[in-house]
Amino acid sequence: MRVLVAMSGGVDSSVAAARAVEAGHDVVGVHLALSTAPGALRTGSRGCCSREDASDARRVADILGIPFYVWDFADRFKDDVIDEFVEAYAAGQTPNPCLTCNEKIKFAALAEKAVALGFDALATGHYARLVDGELRRAVDEDKDQSYVLAVLTADQLGRAMFPIGDSPKSEIRAEAAGRGLAVADKPDSHDICFIPTGDTQAFLGAHIGIRPGAVVDADSGDQLAEHSGVHGFTIGQRKGLGIEAPAADGRPRYVTDIDPASGTVTVGSAEHLDVWSITARRAVWTCGATPDGPVDAMVQVRAHGGLAPVRATPFERDGEPMIEIALREPLTGVARGQAAVLYLPDAERGDLVLGCGRIADTDSDPASGLRSDAVVSGRHR
Repeated sequence: MRVLVAMSGGVDSSVAAARAVEAGHDVVGVHLALSTAPGALRTGSRGCCSREDASDARRVADILGIPFYVWDFADRFKDDVIDEFVEAYAAGQTPNPCLTCNEKIKFAALAEKAVALGFDALATGHYARLVDGELRRAVDEDKDQSYVLAVLTADQLGRAMFPIGDSPKSEIRAEAAGRGLAVADKPDSHDICFIPTGDTQAFLGAHIGIRPGAVVDADSGDQLAEHSGVHGFTIGQRKGLGIEAPAADGRPRYVTDIDPASGTVTVGSAEHLDVWSITARRAVWTCGATPDGPVDAMVQVRAHGGLAPVRATPFERDGEPMIEIALREPLTGVARGQAAVLYLPDAERGDLVLGCGRIADTDSDPASGLRSDAVVSGRHR
């Protein structure tokens, strides 16, 4: 097969390219220039898309003996990822830009260009596995990235390859060293790639500006403080609330609600964070067809969060595919804008990604959840 490998300049995508070559594919490497003003050097493990990263990827391609190109996707990345990230925070949400990048850049814009140029598949260095065309967790659960790939459709997965998903990170680094790749010890990227300083609040402040509002108590409704913008808060946040006096009961306060229209940030005790049901929009059924009814599954609501048992029911609202997710036990700190990813547990083959949606609303009423004595078996086709 003709395989295009997205090479970030890191160890994971470098080994993915090496494995694709070793498998006998006709491989071409491509580095995505996603920044309109790429820095010459990385800041340790922060950021990506620097000139240094492009050079690292090119050196790996030279060692592997494959053609290598740099494609400019900076404008598309700004429009589809950065601008959406800023708009979501301004709307009181907590988005995951890696998920959006996979959805709109790597497996949409880049994959479409690859197909137009005659490539059969797009390979990346993501930690995930494809088993019989189904997306499943990686062998290395600590590095698993199936959560940020759950936005992909079955058609997109049909053109995808994840060559390193069956190996733990330690083996990937050892393999890179054995192949003589200088990136073997390169630090992993952390934080948000387009915010190399790691200061998300400063980045958002520069793009959104000052939009003052009030911090109010969930129980009394009293104003406790003022803030400069809802983009400085996320559901479940405990620190940086700007509150001087402790709560009357002495317990810590958390952000429990954000109203972007009024600029009101509500804080309260941990009990106010309990969520019993989730409504998700922009639903994608990664497994293929939409389930024909409610399905019992597990949900993950943060990239590195745990799993909770749920019953998920697909429906439509104004023509948009949605998912109603009823929990069997409450979750805390569920933020609008994040993804709710549904898994079907499978101990032998790795958890299957069933589908996902962006969290649009939550309900704290226990009646909206599921009672343990009301379980029915779910179905998916």
